[in-house]
Amino acid sequence: MTLAPRRGVRTASILGACSAIAACAAAVVLAGGALRARQNGGGLPSPSAVVKPHAYVSIEPVPREKEFQAAVQVEIARGFHVNSHTPSEAYLIPTTLTPNLPAGFHLAGTMYPPGQLEEFPFSPGKALSVYTGSVTVRLRLSAEASAPLGATTIPMKLRYQACDSTTCLPPVSIPVSVQFEIAAAGTASRAVHPEIFSASSTK
Repeated sequence: MTLAPRRGVRTASILGACSAIAACAAAVVLAGGALRARQNGGGLPSPSAVVKPHAYVSIEPVPREKEFQAAVQVEIARGFHVNSHTPSEAYLIPTTLTPNLPAGFHLAGTMYPPGQLEEFPFSPGKALSVYTGSVTVRLRLSAEASAPLGATTIPMKLRYQACDSTTCLPPVSIPVSVQFEIAAAGTASRAVHPEIFSASSTK
């Protein structure tokens, strides 16, 4: 005697098979999307978006024949770091600040903060010298007797390579500039931004 298949059982089996196929298809789609995202850098910010520079000058106005400082405070996004100016390995790209000085200015030196030693999953057992959070780079400058009077801008380039705990973004150079007024020699000036230029503020 031949028994007719029970419709309810057959329907349930078909639905179960369809659900399994749909789940597999969804998994394949998600895996492919994740692979494409990784290949295309999906989920990672632009290198220039990781760091926000802010420029300051130590006195105002700046008289001719006077030494002063300019500073760039570098704000690094949480979860990221950049190599210090003196990286632990020769192949690592150092952070640098390079001014393009207009006529009438002299650069006496650039003061970089020391890096902090940290280990990362990609450098087990090897601490790397990096900057995180907020750090300040200072330039020691002087305005010569020939410096043009009035509003002045010094353009600079901040170069760095940002990484998180597993991935490094391409190195990038971003523009930053400091604006101030040049006054005649002997003009009285006042100190500004002590939170940036005080001896204990560099970190």
